[in-house]
Amino acid sequence: MTANSNIVSIGAHCNGGLKSAPEKALEIGAQAVQIFIGSPQSWKSPSPKDDEFKRFRQAIKENKLGPVCVHGTYLVNLASPVEDNYEKSINNLAIGLRMAEAAGADGLIFHPGSTRGRPYKEALQRVVRSIERVLDGYEGRCKLTLEVCAGAGNTIGADFSQFGDILRAMDFDSRLGVCLDTCHLYSAGYDIATKSGLDRTLTEFEEHVGFEWLVAVHANDSKTPFNSGKDRHENIGEGSIGVKAFGRMLQVKELRTVPWILEVPGFEAKGPDRKNIEILRNLAKSKTKTKTKTKTKTKTKTKTETKTKTRRD
Repeated sequence: MTANSNIVSIGAHCNGGLKSAPEKALEIGAQAVQIFIGSPQSWKSPSPKDDEFKRFRQAIKENKLGPVCVHGTYLVNLASPVEDNYEKSINNLAIGLRMAEAAGADGLIFHPGSTRGRPYKEALQRVVRSIERVLDGYEGRCKLTLEVCAGAGNTIGADFSQFGDILRAMDFDSRLGVCLDTCHLYSAGYDIATKSGLDRTLTEFEEHVGFEWLVAVHANDSKTPFNSGKDRHENIGEGSIGVKAFGRMLQVKELRTVPWILEVPGFEAKGPDRKNIEILRNLAKSKTKTKTKTKTKTKTKTKTETKTKTRRD
């Protein structure tokens, strides 16, 4: 099932993996479903049987759930200068992408990694080489989806221009995609809490990346202030981004065509819940839908040439 501009697919990260995530989604009223396949804190790749993937896909279809996304392992760092970690990251992501495809997912979402203090150009080359290896021989529809980062620890992906660099270096490979996380954006210095800041953020995303590459939105308020560089999710309306900002974002046409996936602590501290989902769903029902005004982007521009001012001074 694919989201459209009339009805936004609101969902959540659901515990239980292949076995019981669909049941959890139904319990909290989620439409879109994100899962882990295996432990997100372990290098060990799980080995689900074909029947497990089949039952999961059937449960999604029979209950009219979806779209589905899979979140990759947190340990992955495609820019790592440490050879052992670099090779483990490539192997883990390659296996994960093919399992996500078997689960019927639209995207395998992962954090690109950190330069670990090494020069950006050097780290970028490692990221590109590793993505080429992950995608080698892959012909599935599930996209390898890079997630925007909060900006701590020399991470790659806290600036839209870095995604643009990767896409250009990969010759705009259609097997790639991008995931926006509202908490990460705000913490990285993209002022999505104000109307003018949101407009600038959307314009910069279109210039450097393009909405055709957007696979999903992770919908999370932020426990920390603007430009904190910290990844601390909060329930919708209880953080520093605020419910009004989510209302504005949910009326942007380009953002309504992809699933919105909650990764919040929950009002009872049990993870994403029905109350958070209903808040987003009600905000998405507003009759006024707006389309962001963007400038024509030039794919061949360099990072320096295309950089625009989005952050607060």
